[in-house]
Amino acid sequence: MKNPNQEQPMARASARHILVDSEAKCNELKQAIENGADFAQVAKEHSSCPSSRDGGALGNFGRGEMVREFDEVVFSAPIGVVQGPVRTQFGYHLVEVTERTD
Repeated sequence: MKNPNQEQPMARASARHILVDSEAKCNELKQAIENGADFAQVAKEHSSCPSSRDGGALGNFGRGEMVREFDEVVFSAPIGVVQGPVRTQFGYHLVEVTERTD
């Protein structure tokens, strides 16, 4: 019998992102990726986030560890499909979920 007080395993995800300061730039980079540009290379060249040196990789995190708008995308979007622009207080993001456990 399950202990009702036992916590359910928390949803976790891994994602990578590209952060820029305009929606137009975000759309331009998304188009480049959809046309075959390498996400990690685009992140290294254009993202203003320190994660850019790792190709935009943010590592593994749980629900609620990222800002709400980002969190909503990461925990609902299909894996491996670039999402965005996603606007947060930091700017405009392209987001790709690389792994998720619900």
